[in-house]
Amino acid sequence: MAYKSLMTVLTNAEAMEATLSAAVELARHEDAHLEVLCLGIDRTQAGYYYAGAAIVLQQEMLERAEEDARKLDAKVQEVLGREDIRWSSEAAVAQLGGLNGLVAVRARFNDMVILPKPFGEHRSQEDEAIIEAAIFEGQTPVLVLPEGGLGARIGSRVVVAWNESSEALNAVRQALPLLRSADSVNIAVVDPSRHGPERSDPGGPLSQMLARHGVRTEVSVLAKTLPKVSEVLLRHVHDQEADLLVMGAYGHSRFREAILGGATRAMLEQTDVPVFMAH
Repeated sequence: MAYKSLMTVLTNAEAMEATLSAAVELARHEDAHLEVLCLGIDRTQAGYYYAGAAIVLQQEMLERAEEDARKLDAKVQEVLGREDIRWSSEAAVAQLGGLNGLVAVRARFNDMVILPKPFGEHRSQEDEAIIEAAIFEGQTPVLVLPEGGLGARIGSRVVVAWNESSEALNAVRQALPLLRSADSVNIAVVDPSRHGPERSDPGGPLSQMLARHGVRTEVSVLAKTLPKVSEVLLRHVHDQEADLLVMGAYGHSRFREAILGGATRAMLEQTDVPVFMAH
């Protein structure tokens, strides 16, 4: 297995440079085709306006979104036209409520989607919606980039967050091309269950599976010495000098993550290294 079809979704010209640069670098490294979706966001909410104003406002907002998408697409084509990779670019418009279907139908035919961290400067509410659309409806793994982009390297030293869940296992399987090429892979188990199937050997079965794929691993069992699992993982990533974290996404429902928080949402907010996520 290899990543031969990569995709990214861009919504903001001011924030596109790091994401597009990372996507180009990965496409070149994997000898893959890069698909770029340039989205203009129509933010009209017709129910909030007085009678007669909604139609005029909808048309104005739609035209503005179309113009944003065209400008972004033109800028992407200018940048990619100078690159030595296979690529395609498309301009499209969507309302926030219609993002899922548009992103998902394109994501599902790609091997990985490369997206920026959805929280921070120049980020908007659609950024998290795009990540969720790719992971859930598109059923495609997502590489979430920190604000600094890809960095000098990726996948040389990898930490895998392991909690015996189906989400974590699926993330590992989807990340196998990256894990096989890594110099070191550390399986991090935070506060393992005393009654789980791996209680006597946390991370052992996963380590054995990866070894059969030629991946050299070591297991670190970590105590939850910080309030959040995400904080423990990020500290461990820095201790390992890792350049990539692989983890399962949304072990809880998205509603619970949004209201009560969870490891996925916390990682999307805090990470300063690329995170490979799958559900």
